[in-house]
Amino acid sequence: MNDDAPRIHLGGLLRAPGDISASGEVSELHYEQAGRPQTLRFAESAPYGIDINSLDGNEFWLQGYFEPVLAQECSRCLRPVNVPLELNLGTLMQYRPAVNEPFLEEAETGEELLVFGNPDLDLSSYLAEMTLLNSPLSVLHDPECKGLCQVCGHDLNEGPCEHSASVPIEDEHPMQLGTQEGSQHARQNPFAALSGLKLPED
Repeated sequence: MNDDAPRIHLGGLLRAPGDISASGEVSELHYEQAGRPQTLRFAESAPYGIDINSLDGNEFWLQGYFEPVLAQECSRCLRPVNVPLELNLGTLMQYRPAVNEPFLEEAETGEELLVFGNPDLDLSSYLAEMTLLNSPLSVLHDPECKGLCQVCGHDLNEGPCEHSASVPIEDEHPMQLGTQEGSQHARQNPFAALSGLKLPED
């Protein structure tokens, strides 16, 4: 059991309707993915606040916030980039006593459903999945990032390298209709090559 895990005890809600809250900060989350232990670390402590309310029968509603700061790399130059997220949480929950570890599934209504069996609910897996679902696939440390030299790996944001001048510059304005050159090509007679051909006279 991870003592630093974000937890909330739902024993009271299982006995009588009501609501319960929990809040705190986490610097990392430990969870399982495909049966293998995983750790999601943050650039700084991430605050969270959770409220859970009773609904009908064995269902509950979870709402709250989670504000992790992800440590990622610039997709062009690999510089470290801190990516802050502000997650607004809202998830239907269902109690099933036979369940050992909480998991997410799709309910019949199409909503995401958090299923749990232990009243002492560890929210690590839930918060990790919400974070990963909302994480950007790639980030830039600067919109004008020039990336790395494909030959030597030099960071071009720090200036050109010896290979920069040898990289061919592509024409940014390929031939288009409307330009003088493009118009000439557009007006070219496809039979022009036959104009000099001498045909036998009858």
